[in-house]
This record gives sequence, structure tokens and C-alpha cells, in this order.
Amino acid sequence: MKLEHDLDAYVKKIKNKSSYFHTFINKASLAAGVLILKPGEEDTQAPHDSDEVYYILSGNGYLKIKDKDYEVSKDKLFFVAQDAEHYFHGNTKELKVLYFFGGPDS
Repeated sequence: MKLEHDLDAYVKKIKNKSSYFHTFINKASLAAGVLILKPGEEDTQAPHDSDEVYYILSGNGYLKIKDKDYEVSKDKLFFVAQDAEHYFHGNTKELKVLYFFGGPDS
């Protein structure tokens, strides 16, 4: 099992493929990854089976959780309960987010 992770390497991997996220830890009890949205790019995620935490590394925009928009900016952290509808939108700068699931990324 890999114990050390280089986020820059994962960012480069995302930029070289068609997906806007990369899950680099995916265990039964925890998943972690990085998400990058270009300005105007659509976040197509659906509600998850596990609770989730987002940590904003850089960028701007909004995170809609259920029916409310939360402004995102560097160093903010958000909790999203399992099965809650949510997505990022409205970013005018590249948005880079570290995410953690309380279970596998399914």
C-alpha cells in the first residue's frame, strides 16, 4: 500500500486525460482524491453513498449543497452528507479541490 502521495503528479495526470478528478486512495473505509475544474467546466458528480469532505486548494466559485450555494475559496473546508445532491459551479479560475470519502469512491 502506498503511504506517500504527490498531489502535483495527480494534477498532471488529470490534465492529461479526459476526467476532471482522480481518486488516489480507494479503501473500504476511506477514499481520497483531487478534483480540478477549468473555468466554466461542468461538475457532473451525483450524490455519494458516503459522507464527504472537500478542502479547497485554490480557485473560486460555488458549491451547491441541496438548494444552497456556498462560496468556495482557498483553505475553506466543506462537509457533504451522504446522498446529498451537490456540485461545484461558477468558477472563473481553475478550481482545485482535495476530497475525502468516509468509505470507498463508488
